[in-house]
Amino acid sequence: MYATRTTQLIVGIFAILGVIALAILSLSLGKISLVPAPGYTLYASFDNISGLKAGDQVQLDGVQIGKVVQIGLKDMRARVAMRVNKGVEIDADAIAAVKTSGIIGDKYVSISLGPSDRILKDGDTIRQTQSAFVLEDAIGQLINSSGSSDSSKDSKSSSSDKDQKPAKSGK
Repeated sequence: MYATRTTQLIVGIFAILGVIALAILSLSLGKISLVPAPGYTLYASFDNISGLKAGDQVQLDGVQIGKVVQIGLKDMRARVAMRVNKGVEIDADAIAAVKTSGIIGDKYVSISLGPSDRILKDGDTIRQTQSAFVLEDAIGQLINSSGSSDSSKDSKSSSSDKDQKPAKSGK
């Protein structure tokens, strides 16, 4: 009627193996690594990163070469820490830009190499950056610029109307 010790031991081993398999599956599907990939950390400061988050890709010529590991503020600018894979060399004149994958896709950092022979090392900063293009800001500027040109036309026409003398009536 009662389970033997051997049966209890086998059930316990299978339960432990099931929990371990579930943990491994969760980590691999979530793309979470317990040990960071070998490489080095570079920093870049942006005026606007609009939606970039830790874990997003860092690309060079469309190829993933690392990940964004941390985002913070330094001197009132967004400071992005990027983990670049070992063996990838970024020069001192490189340009880091926040870009969007597709129309409404994920953000990523795109790095374009420059002509410098000096290679950045762990802890160095990419000096040249381009902030994210924010569609809402561009539409707002377009609306404001067209609205101000219309209002200036209206004010000119109303002032010219005041300068004209009223027409005499035939009465």
